[in-house]
Amino acid sequence: MSDQQTTQRNRDERNQARQAALRAPIGSGSRRSEMRNALIESRLTPNAISLTGLVGNVIAAVLVYQELFLLGGLAFIAGSIMDTLDGRYSRMSGKGSPFGAFLDSTLDRMEEGIVLIAVGAYFAREGNDAAVAATVAAVLFSLMVSYTRARAEALGVECKVGIASRAVRVVILSIGLLFATGPGDVALLEPSIYVLAGLTIVTTFQRIAHVRSALLRGL
Repeated sequence: MSDQQTTQRNRDERNQARQAALRAPIGSGSRRSEMRNALIESRLTPNAISLTGLVGNVIAAVLVYQELFLLGGLAFIAGSIMDTLDGRYSRMSGKGSPFGAFLDSTLDRMEEGIVLIAVGAYFAREGNDAAVAATVAAVLFSLMVSYTRARAEALGVECKVGIASRAVRVVILSIGLLFATGPGDVALLEPSIYVLAGLTIVTTFQRIAHVRSALLRGL
């Protein structure tokens, strides 16, 4: 068999395997493998996914500011999903870089704050000072949750403890936005902000206590 025939045969076998994978049930191992290979071979980069997540969250903030809470919640969820995909895709594809990891972490913090700023602006228009203060607290202590982990890891201490992880914060805020029915009739947005502020405060002090305990054990 000539080299050309061998190459064509290999190509045909790959095409057959690809077609079989595409006919497989969604969620099956072969389907996931084929999708993963297609992504790896594409020109998509982790940074592009990160920036798409940023755009989604900016759109969410604009919609929330305009009091289109349901659409804003959907955009926030879509942007947050992209935030979770970029790191996973980076590891899976081998296309990650130190700057990409830095960009991912930085944009994650920005995106959450951007949406909360829009929420705070809404409460300010409504004259709800308590909710505005809670939104500011949620922004501050969400950043502190991330900061305490980063500082702990710089000291050699793993610090993933606490209630209000990134995923939990996204779920709480998403529920608040999706079930905020409109001007003058906000059902869960305000309570979700109070819960978010409270849990991030608790988590910050949980992490401080954890790091102190870990460092004392190491002395």
